[in-house]
Amino acid sequence: MLKSVTLIAASTILLASFSTSAALSDKQAKNAVEFRKSIFQLVKSNVGPFGAMVKGQMPIDEALIEKNATRLHQLSLMLPDYFVADTRSNDVQTSALDKIWDNQGDFNYKAQNMTTKSKELLDAVQNKQSDEYVGKMRAIFGTCKACHDDYKAD
Repeated sequence: MLKSVTLIAASTILLASFSTSAALSDKQAKNAVEFRKSIFQLVKSNVGPFGAMVKGQMPIDEALIEKNATRLHQLSLMLPDYFVADTRSNDVQTSALDKIWDNQGDFNYKAQNMTTKSKELLDAVQNKQSDEYVGKMRAIFGTCKACHDDYKAD
């Protein structure tokens, strides 16, 4: 537990330093990219079961929907923070397109859409509105696609 708290604190301090520095060292840029990749791995691992449920590859599992929607909601709130560091001028391997930093308002808006849609799914499952689950999960996929279409190199 202490190790997790220490890691979170260190990450927060590092992210805060990104917003105050004009240029990033290559080490800082590499760390920023690694943090971004990590958060997207967590998003992917929590969205994955939704895809299987929507496709009928696994049964609808309300407990899993609630848990993963809660996680996605929290992760979505962090996304803009992990893109404060502009890594365009550094020699780092990333799938993030440069236009994220040219249009951060739109990027942040798209992240906010994930926040909204994950909360809507969470509300639906907590209110046992089972007829809405599949549509709400698809809406989350739509938020991912909208951002990937504009801001991720494939």
